[in-house]
Amino acid sequence: MAGQEPKAKSQQLRAVRGTRDILPPESALWNFVEAAARDVFRAYNFHEIRTPILEDLGLFQRAVGEETDVVGKEMFAWEDRARAESEKGQMLALRPENTAGVVRAYIEHKLWERPGLTKVFYIGPQFRRERPQKGRYRQFFQIGAEVIGPPANGSESAAVDAELLELLATFLDRLGISGWTLELNSIGCASDRARFNDALKQALSGVVEKMCVDCKRRAVTNPLRVFDCKVPADQPIIETLPKIADYLDEPCRAHFAAVRELLDAMSVAYTLNPRLVRGLDYYTRTAFEFIPRSGTLGAQNAILGGGRYDGLSESLGGPHAPGIGFAIGEDRLVMSLTESADAVAVKPDAYIAPLGSGMNKEAAKLARELRHHDAVIEMGDEGFKLKKSIETAVKLGARYVIIVGENEVKAGAFAVKRLDSGEQQNVPRAELAGFLTRPTR
Repeated sequence: MAGQEPKAKSQQLRAVRGTRDILPPESALWNFVEAAARDVFRAYNFHEIRTPILEDLGLFQRAVGEETDVVGKEMFAWEDRARAESEKGQMLALRPENTAGVVRAYIEHKLWERPGLTKVFYIGPQFRRERPQKGRYRQFFQIGAEVIGPPANGSESAAVDAELLELLATFLDRLGISGWTLELNSIGCASDRARFNDALKQALSGVVEKMCVDCKRRAVTNPLRVFDCKVPADQPIIETLPKIADYLDEPCRAHFAAVRELLDAMSVAYTLNPRLVRGLDYYTRTAFEFIPRSGTLGAQNAILGGGRYDGLSESLGGPHAPGIGFAIGEDRLVMSLTESADAVAVKPDAYIAPLGSGMNKEAAKLARELRHHDAVIEMGDEGFKLKKSIETAVKLGARYVIIVGENEVKAGAFAVKRLDSGEQQNVPRAELAGFLTRPTR
């Protein structure tokens, strides 16, 4: 209306800091990775589980540990106000990891009543409120797997650990990731860790004042987490601290030796890392990380990690159900494969170029026929000049252009132009699907 002030230009909306859009052609690489994961999981008899993104905050406080950085500093948590105003709302959290949710589901649905071990995998988003950096986001994606069950079903066996590690080696090899290193350690059972924590506290008491702020806090709340420190100046001090391998009881020593023996038998190379711990409280015994070749992932160098959690089910009110699992940082995994993005992107087998009035209808009919034979088809418009259609097809990476005009429709054969060589030939309609989908030399 006249006399009204113009509205201020609205601020451009952007993705929230620490999140991102995954766009083509990179999304094709994500699909490639996930399809390869599903193929490998199928070969090892793993089955998919899908747990809620929302969980009760108490699940992570009990499973992960209230003194961990994940629960103490990084959780997205809030009070659910959907209840009556007179009632206290439930505390909810976006899942920061998925093992706790899987074990919660294992207990809730009594999965131990099913035959054999519970072998499940998941693919999906997790959430942590942390400083975004290379390969690290507030909404990030994980591919993970868990093996859980009663000891009578073999859940404590070193063979379960070794098979899971061999699965991961197979998966990375399937993706063409070469030069990875498997780092391996045992962090023992609860009694081992209690003895080690006492020795660690004593050793830290004389040096912790020289360390970073996080290490000073961890030395009091959870000394084992000191080994997670990445501050370069703290590393010489960390190297002088006791090693947990010196505090393992005989069953834990024997279990770790059996894991290594099986890996040797399967020719899965590994490096012992006595400083390797996992950042969550539920881990026991075998702990591991896979590290890609140096320089591809910045400060966050591990591409995946995991370990045993033999007491997690009991801590959540379930039965004794030892388990082992891993989580792959899919964002970092894809980052290490970015050079392959164009190679795995889906490109059209053919671009259909309708020429002349009424040819959109004929082009659509032909496209439907070809797509039913799994050909990837892109369509132009009857209003386009042939030159424009060919230029668009080239930009899209199509292998062929199919010309659909009145003469071609009447003849039941179409002019097909191969874009890399410029060769053109007429192909009968009945033979067109087979012609498009056969390999090109």
